[in-house]
Amino acid sequence: MVTHHSITLTARARGFHLITGELLEALPYLPEHGMLTLFIQHTSAGLTISENADPDVRADFESIFNKLVPENLPFLRHTMEGPDDMPAHIKAALVGSSINVPIISGQLALGTWQGIYLCEFRNQGGSRRLIATISE
Repeated sequence: MVTHHSITLTARARGFHLITGELLEALPYLPEHGMLTLFIQHTSAGLTISENADPDVRADFESIFNKLVPENLPFLRHTMEGPDDMPAHIKAALVGSSINVPIISGQLALGTWQGIYLCEFRNQGGSRRLIATISE
């Protein structure tokens, strides 16, 4: 059986935000065994799985991504929505728009130090919509 659930995340500042707990609270159930697929319905934010213990990891991600794709690059043409918009699209393409996590014994089979991140690449991105698909 496959079910889909819509999840709306509140607006967050630009950066990398752990959302594992929030996602688990929003999901009505996890089956004994299956797969969770999360898809973000936006082009300027992404999803990833990474280190969930040390907050410095989140700050380092932000620093590295801003160094890789800074704002105000003089050759960018898509600038009508502000200097953070096109860099946000590029960063989101690098991170990706979906992740898959196995479900084992009714729990997400994340590693000890793994968490699910919302990667917000806009200065003021607003609320974000996710589709959670649970396959049993």
